[in-house]
This record gives sequence, structure tokens and C-alpha cells, in this order.
Amino acid sequence: MKSILFAWAVVAAAQAPYERLLNAQREPGNWLTYSGNYQAHHYSALNQINRSNVQRLKPAWIYQVRGRHHFETTPLVFDGVMYLSDPPSDVTALDLRTGRPIWHYRRAIPEGLKVCCGQVNRGVAALDDQIFIGTIDAHLVALDMKTGRVRWDIEVADPKAAYSITLAPLAIRDKIIVGIAGAEYGVRGFLDAYDAKTGRRAWRFWTTPAPGEPGHETWSGDSWKTGGASTWVTGAYDPELNLLYWGTGNPGPDYEGSGRLGDNLYSDCVIAIDATTGKLKWHFQFVPHDVNDIDSTEIPVLVDAEFRGKPRKLMLFANRNGFYYVLDRVTGEFLLAKQFVRQNWAKGIDPQGRPIPNPETVPNERGALVYPDDDGATNWFSPSYSPRTRLFYQNVREKGGIYYRAETRFEPGKMFLGASKREIRSEEPWGALRALRPLTGEVAWEFRVHTPPWCGVLATGGDLVFSGTMEGDFFAADAVSGKPLWRFQTGGEIWANPISYLSEGKQYVAIAAGSSIQVFGLE
Repeated sequence: MKSILFAWAVVAAAQAPYERLLNAQREPGNWLTYSGNYQAHHYSALNQINRSNVQRLKPAWIYQVRGRHHFETTPLVFDGVMYLSDPPSDVTALDLRTGRPIWHYRRAIPEGLKVCCGQVNRGVAALDDQIFIGTIDAHLVALDMKTGRVRWDIEVADPKAAYSITLAPLAIRDKIIVGIAGAEYGVRGFLDAYDAKTGRRAWRFWTTPAPGEPGHETWSGDSWKTGGASTWVTGAYDPELNLLYWGTGNPGPDYEGSGRLGDNLYSDCVIAIDATTGKLKWHFQFVPHDVNDIDSTEIPVLVDAEFRGKPRKLMLFANRNGFYYVLDRVTGEFLLAKQFVRQNWAKGIDPQGRPIPNPETVPNERGALVYPDDDGATNWFSPSYSPRTRLFYQNVREKGGIYYRAETRFEPGKMFLGASKREIRSEEPWGALRALRPLTGEVAWEFRVHTPPWCGVLATGGDLVFSGTMEGDFFAADAVSGKPLWRFQTGGEIWANPISYLSEGKQYVAIAAGSSIQVFGLE
């Protein structure tokens, strides 16, 4: 695979050793991992920008990217440099002070790739002196942090079979963790770990088990071979337990279950994986035998708190299916489920956390009305947890769809769906930024937006919450009350997660909007 490197300078002495990533909370001026820390809080403790002065935020600099696909990157920031992915699979290092490019890595992408939802990329990982990117043609590439030159480039899966990588990898210890996309084409999902220095694969966990593996009995016939359960959003990590937590996607075909009878493990699950061995510690399935394309690839958020009078290691999970969950992350025990948007696919959740399905929402020839639609109550974009307010912030989508059953059979390289969708003509979809009480799922406040959002959320130590809209508004709300305090029209749709960092002692907030990175600071 050919790539092109443009370098105007080198990055001086940049390093991101594991110990630094492990203690990311000690460096609030930097943004060292996709979610800001291993616990996936997507929170910045910085407070120079706060409720009293946020109205003074102004653009500091803007950097225009070359790509014209949805710009979904969450940049990394440390040692005076911003590292970001440009769609479809390029990487740029920028000078934090000016936004001037330091180096580019440009990847030549083969023509005719089969991808579900656009040639997008959500970010990079850093470890020691390397930057890592997963590519739309299903490669994992290690770049020299100082120059952008390729250290190694390995094929994770065959892109001709519709495998792709759209997530930001996760760097832990001496390994790079990467998931795969492609369930809509009937791929067999997996989660991989690679040696950061050599690119050698350390382990693979298949999310559709083969004969003889636990869970295989939940797939009828050979349906596991095309079972999907892709792993296309970055997970979280508990270093003390040495467990990775990763959401998995829908089974294949998306809407037709007659050829894959059973619960279809490990689709629509959160899986807890031993980071050293790749062995499954536990799993929790949110939607057994999914026929509504309800991926559970949302980001698990890890917190330690007293739950019903007992200190516990918890996982908070706002699911695409419309329910907010609390699990024990040591054992996987189900603790709570609370509906947080309109939904009708489940009549309820039983005491073990298993949904009670509504048969009227199974796609049929007459058309089944389903809430939320297949884009979900939420999706891949990041929630945020603030240890100051002790609230969980989540953008939500209030939108339904009508699903008509369609004949389907697996053909390599073709969509493997089983239904078609029609919009609800009488409906005006909308969205909101909601603050949830993390131990109950109850809504503390809501800030409505016109269009169902695709932007993540950032809470800060200044008691602010930043997010954005499809109309291009980047805004800040009061983290305690939800009152809107500031907004800026960026000129483009916002499909990304905001971050905050320090440069030369001053706090900035950055967001990918339209086809540019836009950075804001106090005037």
C-alpha cells in the first residue's frame, strides 16, 4: 500500500509512554487518549474557561482538512502538538500555537471499497514515540511521532471482503487494540491486539463463536460465519482489573433473524476481555437475537461509586436501544436499566436485564413502526461524565422509522440486511443534550436541539458542557442547570467529539466541524 508523507518540521522529544496514558488525569492540559482517559469519561478538569467568562470565547485558529467525508475525528493533544485523523485514513500533526501543519501522512485508498456508512475515521492512538491509525482498507499503521514516517503497516482483515476500520485504536501497556467494522456486509466480527513495536498480532477474540467455543450454540447452522457483531467504536480499560470493555454491533443480517435462530452471542453485547490473553472474562447482552439493527457499540463509562449502599466498580452504558444501564464491571452483574428516550421495541426489561421484546416491531411486509430507528437513541459519539457535578451527559436522538421485510441471502461484498426503511412522514425528528443521574438514569435536565445530533459531549472543570448540532452550532451549556451560555456558528455539520487542552498556559476548546478543526480560546 502506497502512502505519501509531507513533513515541514519534526516534533521535538514527543513521547507518550504507557505510564503517562495511565495517569492521564494528572495532565488535564493534554488529551492523551480517544476518550481523554481509560475510564472513557471524556471530561476535562480545566477551568480557565467557565460559566463566568465562556461568553468571551472566540476562534483562535482554524485548520482545513483535505477530506470531504464526514469529519469525525477526536484529536490527541500533548507536548505542543495536535494529532488528528483526516478522512478517509490520513494523519496530520499540527502546531498547537498556530494550527500550522508539522507533517502529513497521506494514504492511497483502493477504489471500490465496501463500507456501510462513509469513509470516515474517528481518531488515532499514541504510545511511546508512535502514532497509530486504523484505515478504511482494514490496515493498522504505526507512524513515527516526530516525522510521520511509517514504522510498520499490517493488514488486519481483507478489505475486499468488506472489512474496514473506522475507530480510533486504544493503546494499553505494550499493545494496540483495534476493532473492525462491516457487519452490514456479513463479516465475522472480532477484537484484536497488536504488539506496538512490531505489529505482530498478540491475540484475537472472535465475537461470533465457532464450533466448540462458548456461545456457538446461540447461532443456528452456519450463521455464525456471517454473523456481524463488529467492534467499530473504541472501548474502555480498567488497569487494576486488566480488563478491556468493548461494545459489539448487530448480528447479520441486520433485520432478518429466521436464518440465525438463538441469542446470537456476542452481538449487541458489552464484552470484558483480559487485555493480556484476549480471553473473555464476562459478557452482558443488551439485545438477544436483534432484528432492529440495535448496535451496542456505544462507549462504556467506568466509575467507582456507592450503589445501593455498597461500594462498587460500575459501568455506565447509554445504549442505542433507548435504555441506560448500570453494570458491575468486575462481574458483569446487571444492576439497573432505565429508558431515556422514546422506544417501543421492548415491553420492558426483566430483573436479569433481559429485554421483553415487542413482536410488533419485527420488520414485516406491512411495515413495522420502530422507536428508536436504526440510527439509535444515541450512536458512536461520546458521552461525558463529570466527577464535579456527578452527572452523565448524553446527546440523544428522538426519531423512529418504518421497516419493511425484504428477502436476503449472503453474497460476499453485498449488503446483508433483510429490510428496507421508510421515514415517518408525519414525524418531526428532534434531539437533545440530556444530563442523567448516573446511579438511577433519571433525567436531571435537558437542552433540546432542532435535529437529532451526531456530536459528542465534553464536560469541564469550569462547570460547562460543550456540544454541537447538525446545523453547525457549537455551544456551551451550564453543566448544573443546562442553561445555554454561548454558541458559535461553525459553518458546517458537527459529527465529532469536542476536547479541551492547554497551550502556553491558556485553555482552548477544539471541535471538528464541516471539514475543519476549529479552536476557541478566551479573547
